[in-house]
Amino acid sequence: MKEAVLLINLGTPDSPTPSKVGKYLTQFLNDKRVIDINAAGRFMLVNMVIVPFRRFKSANLYKNIWKKEGSPLLLNSIALTEKLRLKLGDNYVVELAMRYQQPSIEKALEKIRQQRPSKIHILPLYPQYASSSTGSTIEEVLHQISKWEVIPNLNVISKFYDHPKFIEALIEEGKKYDHKDYDHVIFSYHGLPERHIKKSSAHYGGNTCQMGACCNSITKNNQYCYRANCFETSRQLIKALDIPADKHTTTFQSRLDDKWLKPYSDKVIIDLAKKGTKRILVFSPAFVADCLETIYEIGTEYDELFKEHGGEKVTLVSSLNASDTWVNAVKEIALG
Repeated sequence: MKEAVLLINLGTPDSPTPSKVGKYLTQFLNDKRVIDINAAGRFMLVNMVIVPFRRFKSANLYKNIWKKEGSPLLLNSIALTEKLRLKLGDNYVVELAMRYQQPSIEKALEKIRQQRPSKIHILPLYPQYASSSTGSTIEEVLHQISKWEVIPNLNVISKFYDHPKFIEALIEEGKKYDHKDYDHVIFSYHGLPERHIKKSSAHYGGNTCQMGACCNSITKNNQYCYRANCFETSRQLIKALDIPADKHTTTFQSRLDDKWLKPYSDKVIIDLAKKGTKRILVFSPAFVADCLETIYEIGTEYDELFKEHGGEKVTLVSSLNASDTWVNAVKEIALG
């Protein structure tokens, strides 16, 4: 009997046009785990304020990274899925889904159901746990499966920020660059509102969140804390790559206001430039596939920002995408 593996990434517009980007943003931002305010307020904010204006700006940004074949995130995710399918062979069904837009979780699961697997391994491709990404994805998967008459054995992986094979894959990418050639190394993670971290702590960590030294190690209280997960990934990479203590910073990007996780990636880059730093190497360990946030935000916007303030070059370490080491890691993480 076959087993199944379902890989899930966040999602991407179908094309870099205002209408398609607006459709993507509407689905994404109306998720109650993403914008965690009352339903009426969220509807008004998203559908009458954010999407009508942001879809045009975001569409222009997507045009800068779009390939002839489509979205880089989708293309990289498809390549990963196809390599994993080949590696696992005929005894496994391997499908790809996106939390938002296509291919949908519902359709991917239906393909799996039709193969009647004995077990389904569900792997959201977010290394560090967050309610707005991992939590939302798992909730949607379970919602769809709850409609089935027969629910097979499920193996749900909710985090892999410190998995040895994940770290090994990151190290392999990192070693393509000699950090000694750079003045500073930044580990830039996607930002979250601080309230998301505090809510998770209140629910699972016994209200122990201090937004500080409490993330210096992983404990039973912060094992599902996004901030703690990020810092632990950084610590393991810093140790493995032997980066001096005064040459690295862990930061958070893509903030929407001043109540998101700090320090902010763009602010750190500006400060480093003003202090005379000339060359920066940036890892993006929250993104396993290159996308708008890596290719454009880091690779283009941060590079321009750095140069504006006296720096010379921001170099982006590629995401894992579909590297052979990452394919092996996904196999180990998904199947255990």
